[in-house]
Amino acid sequence: MSAASRAPQRSFRTRAARNRAVLLAATAAAGALTLSGCTSGGTSGGGGDTNFVMGKDGIATADKGERADAPDLSGETVDGKQLDVAAYKGKVVVINVWGSWCPPCRAEAPGFENVYQELKGQGVQFVGINTRDTTTDKALSFEKNFGISYPSLYDPAGRLMLRFKKGTLNPQSIPSTLVIDRQGKIAARTLQPLSEDRLRSMIKPVLAEK
Repeated sequence: MSAASRAPQRSFRTRAARNRAVLLAATAAAGALTLSGCTSGGTSGGGGDTNFVMGKDGIATADKGERADAPDLSGETVDGKQLDVAAYKGKVVVINVWGSWCPPCRAEAPGFENVYQELKGQGVQFVGINTRDTTTDKALSFEKNFGISYPSLYDPAGRLMLRFKKGTLNPQSIPSTLVIDRQGKIAARTLQPLSEDRLRSMIKPVLAEK
């Protein structure tokens, strides 16, 4: 075989190796996203004078005097009732954005119900925001399977998430969890799935405030 005929083969092998490397890198990146959450993005966030501090545990917090008001979070629940989160003012409210199709949401759901049962008598209310489920049947099945007793707003298009202002502690992934203080202001946020212990550690400083 002549040198001229071998050259195209070497070029082809080089391109094939490069393509395999790109594919492996993309697969690794997708795997990392799956481990950390189902989706990212969805709302703008973070830039400018944010007035919050990101902890090493992935939980961002804002001091009492620097907190933004929670937006209007109202509408129909997955079981067809009407709910307005503002009605819980005076309580600490935990907002969890979830979807029945999301593996990390399924993993954290039993722990959320356990912590809710533990803290609801202390003035803590949990509210879910179910998103990107095309029917409420899937959301209701999720709640039944995991014994979820707190309400969830049905937000298939993610419109409630978009009500959070840029630069605030806004939900940007699924799952996301926020803690709203007794004055209706956003005190803490994480964009990662939570264990029971991390969920408790996120709520208790806000619950201890006077």
